[in-house]
Amino acid sequence: MVIGLTGTNASGKTTLADHLKSVGFDHRSLSDEIRLELERAGKPATRENLIACGNQLRRDFGRAVLAERTRARLSPERNSIVDSIRHPDEVRALRALPDFHLIHLEAPLELRYQRARQRGDARVPSSFDEFVALEQRETAGTDSDAQNLPACAALADAVLVNDGSLDALTARAEALIRGWLEQRAASDPRPGWDEYFMRIARIVALRSNCIKRKVASIIVRDRRIISTGYNGTPRGVTNCSQGGCPRCNSLAASGTRLDECVCSHGEENAIVQAAYHGIAIKDATLYTTLSPCLQCTKMIINAGIREVVFNAHYPLSEASARILAEAQVSLRQIDLEG
Repeated sequence: MVIGLTGTNASGKTTLADHLKSVGFDHRSLSDEIRLELERAGKPATRENLIACGNQLRRDFGRAVLAERTRARLSPERNSIVDSIRHPDEVRALRALPDFHLIHLEAPLELRYQRARQRGDARVPSSFDEFVALEQRETAGTDSDAQNLPACAALADAVLVNDGSLDALTARAEALIRGWLEQRAASDPRPGWDEYFMRIARIVALRSNCIKRKVASIIVRDRRIISTGYNGTPRGVTNCSQGGCPRCNSLAASGTRLDECVCSHGEENAIVQAAYHGIAIKDATLYTTLSPCLQCTKMIINAGIREVVFNAHYPLSEASARILAEAQVSLRQIDLEG
């Protein structure tokens, strides 16, 4: 999940971002991209310079440039918090993420002025009237490339009024975010065990060096992977992709010249690797991206594997299915799309 924060000066964006960072969110700020530009130009990061540089970047590289650069830095493995969102095109760019939510923070002008002064920010005007005038200039412009906080606020998924204590703000924000997390969990549940293991087998298949077809198998016991294998030439033999298998490299028709193929199958390698490392596979389950051939089927039966789960059918698998049934080895298909 990516939470975006927008709002006026001293409304609590940094405070909330720091809190979410403390509970595990990765913190990113669009302003960091502007600060990098100012640093390269040798200019101080004053509020005026930040605003002017941000506006110039939008003019030069598109209004969503800051969001696009920040989006590229986000980790898909972590929840993230992104603040300093000041243009509606930045919001739209971040909405391209699969699970983005925008929170707009606001607070009374007088309270925001007091907070800004209390935090000792030298950029804050010395009088309340100047503070109000500066904010009006920043929000009432007609330049389409300039920051536009009211337009961002209009695109927010939720508004939090930060007119109380820090505890009150964080409690409301956490309740809001928990609700979004629960909605995501309900609409996008975790994969079941079959899908989980089959998708891992597909990743293992990417290691295959066979030039005709990439196939892999994994052996699972007690919902733990204990061995993996993918098809390719034996250890110490030139890889199929480097010319090691004459049958594959001659692009033989499917089902022909099998006696010339020196590649080991994924099921075979998974079983052999377990034996090589002294791992017992009796009563385990084998997940394979392609249903086993007859030779691998005989190895599966004799290895004591009790169940085979496959994704796609092997063209010559009728005999394999027959003897698996006779040996009382369960055979199931899980058809994954994509």
